[in-house]
Amino acid sequence: MKLTGVELRHVEMPLVAPFRTSFGTATVREALLVRVVTDEGEGWGECVAMADPLYSSEYVEAAADVLRRFLVPALAHADRLDAVGVAPALASFHGHRMAKAALEMGVLDAELRAGGRPLARELGAVRDRVPCGVSVGIMDSVPALLDSVAGYLDAGYVRIKLKIEPGWDVEPVRAVRERFGDEVALQVDANTAYSLADARHLARLDDFGLLLIEQPLPEEDVLGHAALARQIRTPVCLDESVTSARAAADAIRLGACAVVNIKPGRVGGYLEARRIHDVCVAHGVPVWCGGMLETGLGRAANVALAALPGFTLPGDTSGSDRYYRADITEPFVVRDGHLAVPTGPGIGVEPLDDVLDGVTRRVEWIPGGVG
Repeated sequence: MKLTGVELRHVEMPLVAPFRTSFGTATVREALLVRVVTDEGEGWGECVAMADPLYSSEYVEAAADVLRRFLVPALAHADRLDAVGVAPALASFHGHRMAKAALEMGVLDAELRAGGRPLARELGAVRDRVPCGVSVGIMDSVPALLDSVAGYLDAGYVRIKLKIEPGWDVEPVRAVRERFGDEVALQVDANTAYSLADARHLARLDDFGLLLIEQPLPEEDVLGHAALARQIRTPVCLDESVTSARAAADAIRLGACAVVNIKPGRVGGYLEARRIHDVCVAHGVPVWCGGMLETGLGRAANVALAALPGFTLPGDTSGSDRYYRADITEPFVVRDGHLAVPTGPGIGVEPLDDVLDGVTRRVEWIPGGVG
């Protein structure tokens, strides 16, 4: 294939309810969609960067800028365009994994659509549906939290993840366990909100039989996570710290994690995500697929990834209605606690033009090398 051009589409999608983490509270999802047009067809990518650099150093406007000025022009000079060649073509530009992942996803979708091949099959999926977990943000009160969890359990979700931060951790977890019992698969996500000095406090969570505690310490503190893992019984899961297959291998070797959350946007794309999966499988470390409030485009690709054999824990693969009243694709609907893996070519879904137009705030065309 040769690159004709890339469309950057800025969208704003209201959330059905505010979503609060230690990074702040979101009421609208500002997202950057990437439509890759080639001489053989087109594909869609989604950049998972947030509006502000709070979860990571990347943010929407920076992603658009680096795509416009550096990444798309570099890809336009490639003699032959395919997904495997995207990372090498962009390797000279440091960082910006979320922007690179969006571009790779668009190229991968275009390539697979042209060949009539589904993404799930291409990645090595072994299941036609995946179990669904849900991420529950920090609430104003414990009763509100319990009502929210009850609603998600009634909707069929098979795993609950609670966001925690200092001052909102042991008591909310205790309340959920007391209300819903030990049979509920429960885990917590700290989003880097603690330090190693909090180890004794975090050890109080050991009494609640959690699946894992996700990213309790800062991203750079891999040795701190290894030290924490020796002081608590709850399995430590890394999220932000795992940026590549090499980082995953190093963290596992250091004893910094017993579980890994794989977010394709965080690690530079679905091909690197598959490599991380393979590293973890080789070391006997379970993985699960994290979420970044994706639209139906990113959700489709995440569901395909989560169907790989090493994804033995339910991920943040929620239904569309968890976040949006109207998704930009046909909605993903949870049935019996699972989502079906798309079977169509590429990511297997298409944007709904009328919905997409309704949430689009800006469109920009970046010409490539053909046309």
